[in-house]
This record gives sequence, C-alpha cells and structure tokens, in this order.
Amino acid sequence: MADYDLWHHGDREVGEGLVDLAVNVRLPAPPAWLRAELVAALDDLAAYPDVTAATAAVASRHSLPESQVLVTSGAAEAFTLLATALRPSHAVVVHPQFTEPEAALRAAGHAVHRVVLSPDDGFQLGEVPEEADLVFVGNPTNPTSVLHPAADLLALGRPGRLVVVDEAFLDAVPGETESVAGQPGFVVLRSLTKTWGIAGLRAGYVLADESVVDSLRAVQPPWSVSSLAAVAVVACCRPAALEEAEKLAVAAEADREYLVSGLTAMGVEVLGEPRGPFVLVRLPGADGVRERLRGRGFAVRRGDTFPGLDARYLRIAVRDRETVDAFLAHLHSSITEQ
Repeated sequence: MADYDLWHHGDREVGEGLVDLAVNVRLPAPPAWLRAELVAALDDLAAYPDVTAATAAVASRHSLPESQVLVTSGAAEAFTLLATALRPSHAVVVHPQFTEPEAALRAAGHAVHRVVLSPDDGFQLGEVPEEADLVFVGNPTNPTSVLHPAADLLALGRPGRLVVVDEAFLDAVPGETESVAGQPGFVVLRSLTKTWGIAGLRAGYVLADESVVDSLRAVQPPWSVSSLAAVAVVACCRPAALEEAEKLAVAAEADREYLVSGLTAMGVEVLGEPRGPFVLVRLPGADGVRERLRGRGFAVRRGDTFPGLDARYLRIAVRDRETVDAFLAHLHSSITEQ
C-alpha cells in the first residue's frame, strides 16, 4: 500500500501574505450576529461546558431524537472517537477523500483497506468488499468535490455494517441534497466551521443510531466541546442561520461555476462534476505550478497527499470573483512558465 502524508492538511499550504485558496473555509471571519453571541458568552467561561442546548438544537434541526446526536469538537474529533470506540474486522476507506479517517483508524491500531475511485469516470462510487463492516465515504467528497447520490450511499448498507458519511461540506450544497442523515446503520458527520468561518472554534456533530452515539460518548473526553463551540452550534442551527447558509450555498455555487469556466477556458482539466466549495484539477507539472503560484502570492492545496492522487493534482477553493480573476491570471502565467 502506497505511503501518503495523511496528516497534511490545507492549512499547511497557507503562509503570511498569501491569498488562501488552499483551505475550504468559506468566510474569512464569522458573521457579525455569530460574533455577537460568542462575545456575549464570554462571561460564562468560568463554568464548565454544557452541550445540552446544543444537542437539542441539532436534534431539532434534523428532526431526530436527542439520543441520536453527539456534539463534537469539530467533525474531525468524530473520526478519532469512531476509531477508538469501534472494533471493526474489515475497515474500508473510500478514497480519494479527507485523510483524517484513515489516519485515525491507523493510530488506533486498525488495519485499513482502501477502495480507490477513478478520476477517469468522475470518481463514481465503486464496489466495497462484502466483508467490510465499517466504511468511510465523503459526500460531497474532499478533495474531489463529487456529490454521490444518496441512493448509491444507501446501497452500501448491510446488516452488521456501519457506513460513515462525512457530510462536512453538505451545507454548501443548495438544499443539502443527497443527505443520509437519520438512516439506520449510517453515521453522518457534520461541521459548522466551513460555512461560518469558525475553524478555530471546532464545532461539529454526529448523527447516528442511539447505540453508536452511546459508544462514542463513552470514549469522548470530558468537556471536549468548549462553551463557545456549544453556543455556536445553537446559533448556527436556528432557522435564520439555516436560511442564511442556503443563500451562501447558492452564492458559492455560482462562484464555483465561474471558477470552473475560467479554468476550462484556460485548458485546465477539472475533474468530476464539482458540487462542493472547491474543485480538483489535473495538469502536468502541477507541483511546479503550485510553487510558482506561491511565489506570485497564491496558496493552493497539493493533491499528492490524498490516496489515489499524485503530483498532477491540485485542489482549489472557491472564492469571490475578484479573487478568482486575479488567481486565474497568475495561474495562466504559472503554467506558461513551464
């Protein structure tokens, strides 16, 4: 099995003075209404965190019982909890995808089997070994930006198998289509950090069968979710916030299409059918292009740390049109300098 730097993430690409197209956080800072709620909560920091209200808010938002909700310190904590709580005999990670699930499984001593999807058919969901009892898949998937149909995900379900679907970017898809939240035998992970610009706060949650939630809660460190993160969860689950998130998703979709059009016009190959707030491209000499872009003030995400990809791939975050125009001009220069 090929070695990859599973601990490499987009934030390592970013540096002082660089325009960030490497990290998939949409807003540069949380909106004013969310900042106001966080500031108002500062006086309560002497008390230990309590996620009761956050759990109720998530349950209401997804029309699920509270027993099927676990609030976490970002979606990433859930991968460690799953790897710690579960004892799979045949764990499968569908790649290319966010590398944290495999890293967490390996750190917990589990063997990991990879199912690698092909860029040549748009990363269509492939066959998973029948003996797999734990499966991880992203939707929409980081870094491919592919949104798998819910029917294809549900077809992965089997008696005795747990399917974990990372929906961290689904709130960036208008209508949050293709979600499998609440389906028996499925674990859904959600993040609030991408849409609301609070990656430093670490706010996410798990939706799963009650027995799974109980197992994860049993290994979750006490007070792992901070008071401010709990406040953010409540605030971001309110109807007004969901309406705003939908508008942001629609705007991001338009900005993504603008980016894709510019890349395509330049002759850059965009993989799959992007549906997330980022796109994956394949071009010869991509690593050199990435370094030249850094010299021109732009950071993009290298692709060769994702199993199934290599040095020809780059992930590019969606930004506003002014930023995209400047980026495309420098990308063209960086490619022609080869």
